[in-house]
Amino acid sequence: MTDMATLVKDVMTGGVTAVRPQASLVEVARLMREQDIGDVVVAGDDTVLGVVTDRDITVRAVADGVDPSGLSAGSVCTPDPVVIGPRDSAEQAARLMREHAVRRLPVVEDGRPVGMVSLGDLAREQEPGSALADISAADPDR
Repeated sequence: MTDMATLVKDVMTGGVTAVRPQASLVEVARLMREQDIGDVVVAGDDTVLGVVTDRDITVRAVADGVDPSGLSAGSVCTPDPVVIGPRDSAEQAARLMREHAVRRLPVVEDGRPVGMVSLGDLAREQEPGSALADISAADPDR
């Protein structure tokens, strides 16, 4: 189990890929491809408004036959996501993920997104030899 002294800032992925709510899903998908990520923060005025995932694009747009260039990130994102601070414990991050059934949490400091913490980040810290840690550490498929 993660040591209570382990902080989110010690395990998170720093930096955030963020888009304005008006960004098209095509723009979001291109960012995901270019940066090998599966989630993008939707932000306005340095405030996290939502998170859009590759699954959101698939389930909330493509599966419905909607042209992704005509939809905005704000229209398909999960609004008001659960967030955590960089000085919160990694254990608290795991607890929030469990309670809210999410795999990632935006890390927010003074209202601004500063990183992302994922189940994989926590697995690499907690159980470095686990399958999830190995998968999370592996280079992405192209």
